Amino acid sequence: MNTTSHPDREYTLADFDFALPPELIAQQPAAERSASRLLDGSGLLPVDRVFRDLPALLREGDLLVFNDTKVIKARLLGEKATGGAVEALVERVLPNHEVWAHLRASKSPKPGSIVRFDDAFHADVLGRCGPDDALFHLRFPDDPLVLLERHGHVPLPPYITHEDTAEDARRYQTVFAARPGAVAAPTAALHFDEGVLAELQARGVQRAAVTLHVGAGTFQPVRAENIAEHRMHSERFEVGAATVDAILATRQAGGRVVAVGTTTLRALESAARAGELTPYNGETDIFITPGFPFRVVDVLVTNFHLPRSTLLMLVSAFAGHAHVRSLYRHAVESRYRFFSYGDAMLLQRRAC
Repeated sequence: MNTTSHPDREYTLADFDFALPPELIAQQPAAERSASRLLDGSGLLPVDRVFRDLPALLREGDLLVFNDTKVIKARLLGEKATGGAVEALVERVLPNHEVWAHLRASKSPKPGSIVRFDDAFHADVLGRCGPDDALFHLRFPDDPLVLLERHGHVPLPPYITHEDTAEDARRYQTVFAARPGAVAAPTAALHFDEGVLAELQARGVQRAAVTLHVGAGTFQPVRAENIAEHRMHSERFEVGAATVDAILATRQAGGRVVAVGTTTLRALESAARAGELTPYNGETDIFITPGFPFRVVDVLVTNFHLPRSTLLMLVSAFAGHAHVRSLYRHAVESRYRFFSYGDAMLLQRRAC
């Protein structure tokens, strides 16, 4: 579903641009998950905090909703039968040992050919698929999740320049990851550790989960100056009945729904696309820009996002375009760390 927003003015791509010194792009996570900085933007003025302060900023009866997806080792290195190098990023695992994948090669492999990965197993190239035939349909000889875990690499984002390590396998994964399928982490949740979770429970903050398997399209740039022309990628998600019931109970008791990350927010708002939140299991290509009618989420925990990105548009829709621009200026001036391994911010829903 692609939702059309009705902003108070027309926004262009330039409205979501900002200058970011490259040294502020975090290449490694903080030494401890909850030691990251937290920019509290829930009020009119920014307040500099540490992430482990979050439980004190929430209230008894609030409901914290996480994305319980698990990042798979989706990056594979191999070669074609001709000897040419191939790099694959598995986008989606399908039944019957099949996958959709992005392939990088000097010359694209043809249907009917094979690709050998990690000098360990062959994959059959079945054809092209996906929007604009941008993906390749492959068949593996065994369970793709097993083969990826054994032979794959952590699919670090393109702006992280080092090769993946054992530490990345641990830290580019949330402590509550449960359902394999993501090729990028729900990064706002990377800051939670057992100490923060215990403190939240002690303060009476409830927890629930959704699943949205983050795709590589999350890094896809917006190229259209008229942002309404941008075509969003599609991702699989599920909002279960237990989570819907928890949200309704929170609402009735006067609590707030706190989404951990833009992926959680996208899942919840997609499940409420008809006007009322209901259980849902399917696909979403929801594109949230200023003017979007939020129906579920009251508070958002999120990382800092790329300039000119759909996620920056989302947080601007949620917390107000001018307010978010002000917060980002403060973050740059205060040397916050940006993107997946960077710091976090706390936002309250407000008018654009």
